[in-house]
Amino acid sequence: MAQPSMIWFDFGGVLSPPLERIYEAYEVKTGITPSQLKAAIKGVADELSMPTMAPVEIGALTEPEWGTRLARVLAAQNPGIDLSRARLRTFGEQWFDGVVANPVMVRAYLHLQENGFRTGVLSNNVVEWGPYWKAIIAPVGEVDVLIDSSDVGCRKPDAEIFEIAAKAAGVAPADCLLIDDVEENLVAARAQGWQTVLFRDDEQTLADLRSVTGLAGLSGLL
Repeated sequence: MAQPSMIWFDFGGVLSPPLERIYEAYEVKTGITPSQLKAAIKGVADELSMPTMAPVEIGALTEPEWGTRLARVLAAQNPGIDLSRARLRTFGEQWFDGVVANPVMVRAYLHLQENGFRTGVLSNNVVEWGPYWKAIIAPVGEVDVLIDSSDVGCRKPDAEIFEIAAKAAGVAPADCLLIDDVEENLVAARAQGWQTVLFRDDEQTLADLRSVTGLAGLSGLL
């Protein structure tokens, strides 16, 4: 397969720390356990017959609307739960508080740029969360192309978002490579002709990127 010219990084779980760590940090802030929060998020999506997180990632609900539903579902699923420390109507501000970028993936991003590859961010995200997550990835500097699901009205793994991204970058699908921690997203990207790397950990991802790009220097970024 030809070497890609456009390398896309997912935000959550790739440029950010692993999502499980963020869930655990949120429990410290609020007392809501990861299992409780995940079940409630799914409950809100189920009410709308949508995939998990889709209601806010494509803007079907505003953050305050979603947070209000989340509080109701949490209370229904967990009678007596204490939500006093949770700011659910402004969820993103509290969720991202204290979160910093994955330094190894930041170095990989910059190394690719420095060696002639175009780089982009392809993220399922939320309109109101923009100031917080974009501040987290500020260490990567200027992003050549940023595709946010809440801006374009569709999300990974929808085929349309990959078409939008390639068109925005001005490249053919075969020139794109996506780094993502969700296999479902990578399957969808490959179906659109993209190349992919599954993020499992930093070391493996750097090795896979080195194999695809031929950049030996990636191995020294750990």
